[in-house]
Formats: sequence, structure tokens, C-alpha cells
Amino acid sequence: MPKVDAVSTSSVPRPEPTAPSGPLGRLRPPRPAGPGRPQGVLPALALFAAVRLAGILAVILTNALRGHPLVRNLAHSWDSRWYLHIATHGYGRLVWISPEGAVQTDWAFFPLYPALIRALTAVLPLTPGRSALLIAWTAAVVAAYGVYLVGHHLYGRGVATTLVALWAALPHAVELTIAYTESLFAALAAWALYCVLRGRWLWAGALAALAGLARPSGFAVAVAVVLAAGHQVLRQRGRAPVRLWAGALLAPVGWTAFVLWVGNRTGDLLGGYFTVQRAWDSRFDFGADSVRFLKALFLHGGGVVYPAALLIVASGVLLFVLLCLDRPPPALVAFSGVLVLLAVGGSGSFSSKPRFLLPAFPLLVPVARALARTWWLRPPAAMVVYGALTLVSLLFGAYVTVVAHSPL
Repeated sequence: MPKVDAVSTSSVPRPEPTAPSGPLGRLRPPRPAGPGRPQGVLPALALFAAVRLAGILAVILTNALRGHPLVRNLAHSWDSRWYLHIATHGYGRLVWISPEGAVQTDWAFFPLYPALIRALTAVLPLTPGRSALLIAWTAAVVAAYGVYLVGHHLYGRGVATTLVALWAALPHAVELTIAYTESLFAALAAWALYCVLRGRWLWAGALAALAGLARPSGFAVAVAVVLAAGHQVLRQRGRAPVRLWAGALLAPVGWTAFVLWVGNRTGDLLGGYFTVQRAWDSRFDFGADSVRFLKALFLHGGGVVYPAALLIVASGVLLFVLLCLDRPPPALVAFSGVLVLLAVGGSGSFSSKPRFLLPAFPLLVPVARALARTWWLRPPAAMVVYGALTLVSLLFGAYVTVVAHSPL
């Protein structure tokens, strides 16, 4: 493992307030443990796995009630079919003409996930769909571990466990356990951010480069690593170690390489990738499409999925403000800020925007800190709140996966 550099004081753990005197006065929230060996990760991962397994079972039960194949939509919904086709046949083999006449190609989908599916099917007797689910489920647990490490490093065991629990119970967390790239991207992002906090710049840069090969929004990790590295350079007045510079230079390599590869395939090196994405109605339009969506939603309504998506995105913006007020390390602010900006300012189906925010787990830090304090002071109230969140997550996840016809 690379040698640990000095850690910025912005990432030094801050203790949670102790409980007041009285019957519960002897109960104190766990103190941040800093860079030492994390404790309590297994219970947190067990809780995460239990909630997400319940989410899978809710999808299976809903499929059974509606007479659908029990697990097919876990691996073959919407974008999943494109990833499976790329894994099986490679790029440049699938073209779709949208109802508006746009020519949509598989070059819009980043290569890391289908490459892993292809590799797994080559060594194990699994179908591409089962391989895709195995990768997604494994990555989700690895991501939860990374989320725990970030929370534990900054705030201690109690907040870290609560952070993982909240992330598992998000309304749209079902997308961590279907054949999509969110769990893989979240795993790479969480561990890259943890490496930044620990000063492991080469690891952070390498993980950011891989994240850039996982999703179009993967450059958010590179932005976080580069800005955190720049912040550290300023603090050290330019006397930064070589591995910091190397990590910062490595971070954007994955995303940039794929964008240039697509540009080369289309004959337009710098603009070809963005032309491909525009055919999918995926572009940054500074929120113009979001404004049109709001107008249509208020004039004509939108069932369940679209108002819920609006509520989730609006909550994401509010949580980002709270996160900034909490003054976390710059890497967490940069990563979350880029994802929020893309969700608000990008075009495309609004029903997919909650999924774009799913990897932005730092947005949950202010809520996790508040809920952790509630747990120590009033455990029954915290259990009721978390139970309600989990129930909403299970029901909404089953609805959007099985019942609704909106893009995931």
C-alpha cells in the first residue's frame, strides 16, 4: 500500500456532542476514531445487506403478484440490456432509432461494467445477466464498506453506521441491486474519497480513473481528487509529494480516454462523444429541461414517479446546502456538488435523476449525524424514523422496478 501522506486539517475528525446529564447522561455517541482501524463495520454491512435483500424480495414478490418473471427485470431493465449486449457482442453492434428520429448507439455507455460482465462470464458458468447482478450486488457491499470508512474516519462509529443505514434505505436504493452501474460507481467513488482523506493519492487517482470508465458522471470523482490535491498543495505552499501530483494527473485519465475513443470512432475526436450523448437527450443545458419538466408536471401532473423524483432531487439540493454548512473535507463537497449540478442542470428523463444522485452518499452526512444523536438520546424515535424510511424504500423500489413504466 502507498505510504500515507499528511492529512489536511479539514479532514480531522470532529467529536459528536455528548448526551446531556440525566438518565441518559452516561450514554455518549462514539468518538471519531480517525485513521486507525475502523470498528463496527460488520454490523453496518449486515444491516445494509438485510435492507437491500428485503428490497430484492419486495421486487420478486411484486413480480409474483403481477404474474411477471420473478427476477428478470432485475437484470434486463432499460439500460441493463445495453450493458449486457455490449458485454456479449462489443461496441458498435447495437443502434436504436428513438421515436423522435435520433440515432442512439451503444457508444453512450461506458465500458467498465460490461467489461467486468464479460470477464466474469469467461471464468464462471454464468449467463451475462447473472454475472451482471453478481457484480452489482458485490459492488454494493463494497460501496457500503467505503461509505462506512468515510463516515468512521470523520465522525466515528455511530455516524458511520447511520450513514450506511440511510444510504441503504433511500427511496431509489433499489437501483443498487439491479444490473446498473450505480453500485460499481459508488464503490469506486467511496473508496477514492476515503483514500483522499487518508492521503493515499495514488490509490485515489487510480480509483478515480476507474470511476471515469464506469459512468458518464464518473468525472465527478476526478474533480474531487484534483480539487482536494490542489487544496493540499496550497496548504503546503507547493511542497507536495510526487505521489500527490501523480494521483491528481491520473484521476481524469479513464473518463478522458473513453471520451476520446468514442470521438475517434465517430470521426470527431473532441466532439463525437457529446454528439452521441445528445442523441440520447443527455446534455448539460443549465436546467432548461428541468424547468420544462416542472412546468409540465404542475400543468398536467405526473403520477407517482415524477413527483417523487422531483422531491428526491429537491431534497438533494437542500442536503447539499446542509453539507456545505457542515464544512466537511473539500473532496466530499466537490464530489457531491458535481453530481447535484448534473442532476439539476442536465437534460433527460427526470425519472432517472434520483439514480444520478444515488452515489452522492456525502449528502446524507448531516442527516446521519442528526439521526445518530437521536438514537443515543431517544432510540425508539430513531427506530420509528428509520423503519418508516425503510418501508418507503421497499415499496417505492418495487413500484418503480415492476409497476411503473418510467425510465430508471
